[in-house]
Amino acid sequence: MDTSGKDGIIKYVLSGINPQGCEVHSFKQPSALELAHDFLWRTTVALPPRGRVGVFNRSYYEETVVVRVHPELLDRQNLPKRLVTDEIWRERYEDINNFELHLARNGVVPIKFFLHISKEEQLKRLLARIDDPDKRWKFALHDVEERKLWDSFIKAYDDTIRHTATKHAPWYVVPADRKWFGRLVAAAVLVERMEALDLQFPKLDENDLAELNKAKATLLEEPKAIGR
Repeated sequence: MDTSGKDGIIKYVLSGINPQGCEVHSFKQPSALELAHDFLWRTTVALPPRGRVGVFNRSYYEETVVVRVHPELLDRQNLPKRLVTDEIWRERYEDINNFELHLARNGVVPIKFFLHISKEEQLKRLLARIDDPDKRWKFALHDVEERKLWDSFIKAYDDTIRHTATKHAPWYVVPADRKWFGRLVAAAVLVERMEALDLQFPKLDENDLAELNKAKATLLEEPKAIGR
């Protein structure tokens, strides 16, 4: 949901992670290239390689929320007409569940957050953006129109979460009216899930240790520099 604090959580919660091991992808309105593929394609190609943390700011879940609230967006995806039926949302839930199961079976740990902000708090934040010259760049007139569809968005989010919360890819619904609390909850979840992985630093075998000792001996043979 807009103004729920997605960027802030990414900034604060991941500030302690080495950026060499973390990458963030923000998914905006689909491009012509992305629309030429299936709805999971653009996020699939952005998945992190092994050993790295990947963050999706928005994701393929836009396809069961925004596209559901704005069905005209479905027309842009050029799907065969026989596939666009009343079952399409159930089918997309099924596709997403199968996709996330596939990820889990291949060593990827999906962690999904929904930042739940109240309509009243969103109004405060939108007005604050207008009143603060340093935040006006964040405000979009489109947000005012989207607020009129609040109930439709909540229904779409509710259906999506209910149908895609699984054991291998659970949802974490985070109260987001208080930014500090939302960040605390997200950080606690990440710590708990990462600790459960029992991550270890790589261990060197005997051959690697021998090479390491040889390198150390070479370094120790270097003449000592004398400072003046």
